[in-house]
Amino acid sequence: MRTMLKSKIHCATVTEANIRYEGSITIDKDLMEAADTLPYEQVHVLDIDNGCRLETYVIEGERGSGVICVNGAAARLITAGDKVIIISYQAVSEADAANLVPKLVYVNSQNAIVQKHKEVRSSIKSSQDVVQKPLSV
Repeated sequence: MRTMLKSKIHCATVTEANIRYEGSITIDKDLMEAADTLPYEQVHVLDIDNGCRLETYVIEGERGSGVICVNGAAARLITAGDKVIIISYQAVSEADAANLVPKLVYVNSQNAIVQKHKEVRSSIKSSQDVVQKPLSV
């Protein structure tokens, strides 16, 4: 078995961060459906602005609201206004891994879906988009 990318919501804007809630990430139901995620499904959240990566589970948000709310302790790491990538994975057999086609959901600054793909495309437009850091030896 291999763990493979099932889906991602790319460059979503965090609309809220609620430290008093017990945990999770609340996601607009439209985005959940487009990315094929279910309530309580495990996801990884990658903060584009600060490099933070964490895993949590999904709570269904109001359809059409654009809500992306980081809840609980994670709200100390990811704050409202941050850009995030939300990723889900699935375990597949070796035979199915080569043919897996992930669902990629691209959103605008209000978290409305602007594009959906069922294939991986490079988002790097130029060498200026690549962050390079010196290697320590």
